[in-house]
Amino acid sequence: MKTVDTSPSAASTVAFTPALARIVATVSVGFVVTQLDVTIVNIALARIGADLHANVAGLQWIVDAYTLAFAVLMLSAGVLGDRFGARRMFIAGIGLFALASLGCGLANDAATLVTGRAVQGVGAAAMLPNSLALLNRASGHDPKLRARAVGLWTAAGAVSIAAGPVIGGVLIAAFGWRSIFWVNLPICIAGLIATFAWVPASASSASSPATAATATKAPASAPAARQRGLDLPGQLLAIVALTAFTGAVIEGRPRGIGDPLVAGGLIVAALAAMAFIAVESRVATPMLPLSLFGKRTFSAAVLFGICVNLSYYGMVFVLSLYLQHVRGYTPLQAGLAFLPLTGGFLVSNVASGWVVGRFGARVPMIVGAVIGGIGYTALAFVDRATPLPALLLPFLLIPSGMGLAVPAMTTAILASVEPQRAGTASAVLNTARQAGGAVGVAVFGALVSRPESAQVVAGLHIAAMVSATLLATGVVLGALVHPDAHRRESRPAPDADKTTPTMR
Repeated sequence: MKTVDTSPSAASTVAFTPALARIVATVSVGFVVTQLDVTIVNIALARIGADLHANVAGLQWIVDAYTLAFAVLMLSAGVLGDRFGARRMFIAGIGLFALASLGCGLANDAATLVTGRAVQGVGAAAMLPNSLALLNRASGHDPKLRARAVGLWTAAGAVSIAAGPVIGGVLIAAFGWRSIFWVNLPICIAGLIATFAWVPASASSASSPATAATATKAPASAPAARQRGLDLPGQLLAIVALTAFTGAVIEGRPRGIGDPLVAGGLIVAALAAMAFIAVESRVATPMLPLSLFGKRTFSAAVLFGICVNLSYYGMVFVLSLYLQHVRGYTPLQAGLAFLPLTGGFLVSNVASGWVVGRFGARVPMIVGAVIGGIGYTALAFVDRATPLPALLLPFLLIPSGMGLAVPAMTTAILASVEPQRAGTASAVLNTARQAGGAVGVAVFGALVSRPESAQVVAGLHIAAMVSATLLATGVVLGALVHPDAHRRESRPAPDADKTTPTMR
């Protein structure tokens, strides 16, 4: 009887086929539009504020309404993808994102725009974890193939991050700020067409027979993942906790910490967070499986992601105000100034896949955190008179470090869990990252609550040192990741439900 060799060595010979390349390109659309809206919106903040009469707190809500909805719904979207199919959820997400983008472009006041941004976040939540699950499935869970695919996926996001400020500046100059949302429509339509044409509806791998054979190694318990229920109490508590905390931080600077709204928000957030942990530890099908955090690599990588996003999202918000309010740049000039900060992701994202395959996930995470930390430290010496060429060094170091570290972190997360939990695991990671980004915008934005030159510069200095400290923490967290995390697949033992999760 002929047998199929499903050993790791056999899996590592799988080729990167044209079919897999098409799937990578298709699911990358989800990452492209979600990242594009981050940099484009930041470039447009000054114009939106002037047109809709929004203060700094209002601008923070325009940014964070998207990020919060993205964060709090991503876990449930990952579970729904595991249950109903990642392809279905990806299609639903990209369609909703397109409709919400149309609504944002038609908004005539700040409240309507905030609502539209929240709906965009819902669509993004459905897209992102399920795009990674589709990527993992198409790679047949092969470590080297997955590392390469994830590197290309993140590189696509890096291209959109890099292009976002320039595209945004050009669009705002030619058509006004509303056009930055309408540009999402053709991208989403192209993504929908490609998904129906190129992403298979079946659970088999699309790369080759060998990867399909590798994919059959999923544990017999895999069908159970599709039967998991939606954890509504946990979902509602997560929404309350994150929204109350972020709102309290945003309103804390203008209102004061003693204001009933601010103090009440912090209390509600703390109570909801404690209730969330209690519910997740008892419910049969938790939204956030706490057992995942018994894996050292998983926990370290998630915390690493929080540090990276909190620093970057918060710093981009502050820098957008610095460039336009302190230096007096137009949106197009600010977009061009941002180009090195965002463009540096491209090369390092592509290189990260090769580095992970050769050295493992730990090395690029540590080295990337060090490089990014040096870049943030350099921003602590920037003032109003700093010549633009002097900003080039930090604007290149920050994305180069992050671009090296983030794909390695993502690869370590996917490899640390069973294949059938890839959607949930990637949702946990990206939920943590988006929550960190929302908190970063809230905290760093509070440092520049009045767009006056002296306060923006002072806030930039504090934000830079906080970011450098967070990246130093990232170095420690990177050291906790298992050196072979990208090759180590976690598979439950027959009595896995009765044992304590393995630390790694």
